[in-house]
Order: sequence, then C-alpha cells, then structure tokens
Amino acid sequence: MATVYVDNRACEMDEKQNLLHGCLQLGMDLPYFCWHPAMGSVGACRQCAVKQFKDETDQRGRIVMACMTPAAEGTRISIQDPEAAEFRKAIIEGLMLNHPHDCPVCDEGGECHLQDMTVMTGHDYRRYAFEKRTFRNQYLGPFLNHEMNRCIQCYRCVRFYREYAGGNDLNAFALRNIVFFGRDRDGVLENEFAGNLVEVCPTGVFTDATLKRHYTRKWDMQMAPSVCVHCGLGCNITAAERYGTLRRLVNRYHGEVNGYFLCDRGRYGYEFVNSERRIRQAALDGKPVSPETALARLRELAGGSVIGIGSPRASLESNFALRSLVGADRFHAGISGAEAGVLKLMLDILQDGPARTPSLREIEACDAVFILGEDVTNVAPRMALSLRQSVRRQPMEIAGQLHIPLWMDHAVREAVQEKKGPLYLAAASSTRLDDIAAYTYRAAPDDLARLGFAVAHALNPDAPEREGLPESVRELAGEIAGVLKAAKSPLIVSGPSLASAAIIQAAANVAWALPGAALAFTAPESNSMGLAMMDAPALDAAPAAGADTVIIIENDLFRRLPAPEAEQFLARFRHVVVLDHLESATTAKAELLLPAATFAEAAGSLVNSEGRVQRFFQALAPSPPVQESWRWLGSWDEFDDIAAALASAIPQLAAVTQAAPAASFRMTGAKVPRQPHRYSGRTAMLANISVHEPKPPADPNSPLAFSMEGSPDAPPGALQPFFWTPGWNSIQAVNKFQEEIAGPLRQGDPGVRILEPGGRRPPFFDAIPPAFEPRADEWLLVPLYHIFGSEELSRYAPAISQLAPQPYVALNPRDAARFGAEAEVLGQPFPVIRITELPRGVAGVPAGAPPFAGLEFPMWSRISKAP
Repeated sequence: MATVYVDNRACEMDEKQNLLHGCLQLGMDLPYFCWHPAMGSVGACRQCAVKQFKDETDQRGRIVMACMTPAAEGTRISIQDPEAAEFRKAIIEGLMLNHPHDCPVCDEGGECHLQDMTVMTGHDYRRYAFEKRTFRNQYLGPFLNHEMNRCIQCYRCVRFYREYAGGNDLNAFALRNIVFFGRDRDGVLENEFAGNLVEVCPTGVFTDATLKRHYTRKWDMQMAPSVCVHCGLGCNITAAERYGTLRRLVNRYHGEVNGYFLCDRGRYGYEFVNSERRIRQAALDGKPVSPETALARLRELAGGSVIGIGSPRASLESNFALRSLVGADRFHAGISGAEAGVLKLMLDILQDGPARTPSLREIEACDAVFILGEDVTNVAPRMALSLRQSVRRQPMEIAGQLHIPLWMDHAVREAVQEKKGPLYLAAASSTRLDDIAAYTYRAAPDDLARLGFAVAHALNPDAPEREGLPESVRELAGEIAGVLKAAKSPLIVSGPSLASAAIIQAAANVAWALPGAALAFTAPESNSMGLAMMDAPALDAAPAAGADTVIIIENDLFRRLPAPEAEQFLARFRHVVVLDHLESATTAKAELLLPAATFAEAAGSLVNSEGRVQRFFQALAPSPPVQESWRWLGSWDEFDDIAAALASAIPQLAAVTQAAPAASFRMTGAKVPRQPHRYSGRTAMLANISVHEPKPPADPNSPLAFSMEGSPDAPPGALQPFFWTPGWNSIQAVNKFQEEIAGPLRQGDPGVRILEPGGRRPPFFDAIPPAFEPRADEWLLVPLYHIFGSEELSRYAPAISQLAPQPYVALNPRDAARFGAEAEVLGQPFPVIRITELPRGVAGVPAGAPPFAGLEFPMWSRISKAP
C-alpha cells in the first residue's frame, strides 16, 4: 500500500491502482464518467480532475486526471482545491451544453449518474441559451431505447460493447466535432450483453425498453435481492415491483459470480412473471375452486398411493417439501434419465476429484482455456463473458513488461493490439466464442470426447487413449496439452448440453491429468445442481404401477420426454396434481391445479453450477391463492423451519441455512426495507379501492420489510435489495458498498459454497467411444442452443419471444444440397439452415423449441425432402 495525501490527510491506497480508484475506495466523492471499475481508465471525460502537488511546500500544483494518475507513494492531491473544483464544474457545464432539459421525462431520471455528478460538482445554472445539437435516434431492438441527444461522449458504451463484450455492430461514428454512438443502420443489437448499456451509460442514451411499457421511477419501486432463474450460473439480481407487477430486473453486484454485468436473457426474461399464461386460481377438474377446497383435495390424494416429480427450476425447499410429502423413496427428479445421469456424473467428478470448480471471477483470471463440447454463450452466457476476459490474461503480460499499469486500459490495448491468450474450442457447431478462439474443432459428440481423451493422454500417459485417432487430431491434442501445461491457471470447460457422458468424462480426465487445473461445468437450469444433490431417481425410474396419484411441481413433462411418452406417463395415473406458474401441456392434464409463486413472489434457495447455495426473496407479496410450492405441499409455517428440516434431512445441503440470515435477523432492532426512503404514493396506489392507506404486508419469513421503514445501515450482502447512498442514486452507488472497488461486498458476497474438490484423483475414465460414422439415410440430431428461445420461462417474456428462432433443421451445406429449402424431420417439414461448421452426417435443431423439446439427444433420425 502507498501513502497518498488527500487534502493534507494521509490515506492508504493500492499502489497498483490510480487515484480515482483509491479515492472512491476510501469513500470520497469524486465525480467521473468514462472510468468504470471493470473496464479501467481512458481519460476521456476529464471529470475527475484534482490538483496534484510536488510536495508539502508546493502551493501552486497542477491539474491532473485522477483516473490517469497512479496512486504512487507520497503523492499529494487536493479534491477540494478551488481551481480543481472550478475545472470539474466547467467540464460539467460543457457536457450540458447540448444535453436536453428532459430530466422529468427521461427514463433515467432519479437514478442518473449525470444528475448525481452535476449536483456533486455544484453546477446548477445553464448559461448557454442557443441551439442544441440533435440526432435521429435508432431502433436497436426490443430491449433498448435509444436517445442520442442525451449523450456526453464518455465512450463507455462502445468500450463495453466492443472491447469487453465482443460485439461489433455498435460503434462511434465521428464527423467534424460530432460523435454518434449507435449502429450503421437501424436494427437489433446483436450482442448478448447489450442490455448492460442501460447501466453502463451514465445518462439516458440507452434505457430499458421493457420497463418503458410499465414505467416506474426507481424510488417508487419495491425491491428485493434475488437470483436469476434462466440458467445455472446463479447471477444476482434486484427484482423491482410496483402495483403488484414485476417492473424490471437490474444487476445486483456479486464479487464472485456476475460482478457488474448480466446477460440479456437474465435481464429481460423476467416478464414471464406478468404473462397472461400465469396460473392465478386453483382448479379442480378444470373449474376454479377455493384454496381450502384445493388443499383438502391435495391432502386426500397425498394420503393414498402417490409419487412426486420434482424440478430443476424449483427451489430446494419446494423440492424438499414434495419429497417429504410423498417419501424420499417415491420422489423423482423430474428430468430424463440421460440428463440425470450426466448431472450425477458431473457432481461426482467435482466432489470426488481434485479439480476445483471456479467462480466466474476466477474464470476471468485463467490464462489458457479448453472448451469441450459446450456452446457456452447460449447455455451459460455470463460465463462466456468471463471467458472473453480470460483471453486477455496472457497478452496483458506485454503491458507489464512495458511497465504500463493494467488499469490504464487504452494504453494496455495499444500495447497488446489484437493478441489473445490460448482458448481452444471443440464443439458440434459454430459458437459465439469462435472469434476469440485460437483454434476451433468441429465434430460429432463422440469425436469431441475422443479429442478430450487424447488431450488427457498427452498430458499424462496414464490416462487412456483409443487407437485409430487421425494424426491431425492427435497433433491438435498435443498442441492443446502443451498450451495447458505451460499455463499458470489452466481451465477446462464442459457441460451437459450434448447429453454425452463421454464428453464429461473426457473433460474430467483432462483436468485430472493436469494438477492445478480448474474444471467448470455448465448446468442447464437454475437448480439443476441442487436437484442432483438430492440424489433422486429420474423420470425413467418412476414406477409403472403401484401408484394412482402423481404430484408434479414446476415442471412441464412435455419438455422432459417426447410428447407420446409424456402422454403415456401421465396416463398411468388416475389423479394428476400440478403446481406451476404458467399454463403448459402438463397443466392441461391436471385434475388438481395449484398456482405456484414465481421467484419474484417467493423465498427459496438455489444451487448454482459452481456449487454455491444462494437465497432469493419476495419482491412482492402474491395475490392469494398464489403461494410458494412448499407452502402448498408442507406443514411449515415459516421459511426457516423448512430450511432447517432440509438441512437436517440432507447433510450435503446442510449449509442452506447459512445462505442468508434467518428471519429473526435485525439491524438496530429493525428489518431491512425493501423500499427506498423516497417511496411515494402508498395511499394513492390503492385509492380506487380505499382512501385509507393499507397496512403493508407482513413478512415473517425474512429479515426484509415491505416498507420504507427499517435500518438505514448496509445489511449483509444476501439481504442487500438495492444500492443507494446519499448523492449516489445510480447503480454506480455500488462502489460505496464494496470492501475494495470491484472486490467483495463489505458485508460479504451472498451465498455459501458447498462443493469443494475431494483431493485425491480417482482412476481415469476409460470408456472411450468409437469414432463417429455417418449413416447413408440418417443424420445424428444434436441440439443447437439459443440464448433467446431455448430456456423454458424466458420464452414467455414478450421481448425475448421476438428474438426466439422458429423451428428449423441445420445441415452442412453439402448435406443440405439434397433437400432444397425445406426438409422433413420427424414427420414434419422445417426450413433448412446451412451451417458450414456442422459436421457431415450431423443435423442441428433448436433446443427447447417445439416440437424438439423433450426429445432425448443425440438421436438418429431420417431426413427427407419435404413434399
């Protein structure tokens, strides 16, 4: 640490960082625009000006930019110096010359970083009275609104979009003294992380288009800490409510998981909560009934011969409640045998083997990556963003050799140019990470596994290898092994997307053959790992006889099994009970249908792919009879009771009680408020019902209050509903809550890890599959995942549904030449898409899209020319 004097006060700062970073970490208020803790410094806005002095005798000093000045030992600066303060005020005035006077109608109003910094500098009057520069706004897709007149040219948007997230269709277009930030023409932004521009932009140039349809100011929203339910990574989010509807989601900083950013599926998939397909009433034989009648019928049926079907998108508590109701031996996981087998295999590998599964932050620090059989961007998008940062790790050593500090982003990129660290990608088709890969290998699932086994053998001769491997593949395996062996922090990434146990085993062999290597598996759904830890048998193992009632929670079996098999499965039972959020083919078969609360209306725990248990809380109290599945099924009155019962019954999940403080937790005798202190209209909101302000809903299940009243102190990280502090109304306020800038939260990052490596290496896997052999009149169907459309719940969000693909069949162009524009698969015609990277003999279909949802991939199928 270096001693830096700020306004004659000695302060300790990290000498590897700049002065702006150091001042903010110490809680000082110093305005800025272009700097971002995840993207470093470029010195574009000139807003963080301070006066720097040579020594204690220097009375004159000079103006420097804090973000571009190292926090060196003995540095003396002044934030309060009149000349520096006047300089910052003048910069703001210059930025405001062309900025419109539209704060009252701007979607960013009240949480705008520009507003905060303008007030901080003391600029409060506009002297400029002439014509302002104006622009034509663009259509950028269903997620974002564009209002270029508000731009202050900080360059944050293009830096994030192009340099951090890897997009290329948003740019800065300059003409004389005018700069325009947008696309070369109207159109949907192509990058999967474009929605982060809402939070990256310090003004209202990019705003949330989904929020605009039901707009509410930040201070009038009721918010709760939550966890994204649209993949298995467990990104932290803030869910915000008003008038009984979910209004938006924003990123909730987590130092080890999502950091500052979310993928667009996680950010905009929330609107399924407000869907017209929501189940709002209990129904018996298709007719609405009272909750009391529904519960009586549920108890009656549960007293007979019954089995339970759980779900990888239901919370631990809901799955456990069903398990307790029907008995552990009659509880089933609610996924196919193939998926259950692969998930169990992954869990065993991570528990028993020596390779540790890294957090997303740790993935960013890896310097060599081997991705085997996984389309990371479309399956686990936020992990893909971390991988994009990992390929910068090795080249940044060039900057170190040139003594360029790593926070000086533009200089580092100038030194590195287009160099990237080694990332080898083996997949069934093209992926969105191909542009950063040192080498891409395309093959059928079995051939991908064979490459993985060969890499493991090249790393450790004790690992088995199958004879007959082509020489080119053997050389590639040797190359990958050499790169991984030379790396300081090697990483192997794989997952269950191709439902190939051989691929998972090959990835494990690679990690085990290289001591110190990290092994990251993706997980298909928000609680896939948690369900696997409950060690329940798959759907295939459900008894064919001996039970006359089945209870299904938060699961559409027609997405787990082929439609005829799902029909046959449900037809075995005289009585079908379903608890779910949305209408589906399974709910249509229910004798008794119970409305289950979504993540926004419920409390529960999820286990992410890293093995971290995290808690989500209610953002709104649901309208009766909607309630959590565990409330319908169990006799527990409070959340802490079922969590304790779960921890006692399943030792592997004992840490669930540590994921967040108990409901009895208080700060100075008060709960944590879900509402900002400026929350307004509590009487007016319901004036059409009563002019009397209603009593806020009680929440005995958490330390959070449905109120603005409560402790003003920062709560533990798991209970932090939103980030706000005086003078910092925007998302940038998170700086005030971190132990160090871009580090963990002061009160601790949410959740607790329950998955750690076993230590000793088990025997290498040796079931190496034979080489893939194309067939004359059949193709191997493999699922091709789409970030928009493959995940079950987000498909029902209007903005997401606009970008979901229609059903198709993808073929190598040489295979496709036989069919023309359409081909018949599984008895139905579909458009043919030509993908050069797809191996011959392999056909791709969109995962999760009807009629392909529920099929067990990979599978052989005939393809013929459409009539």
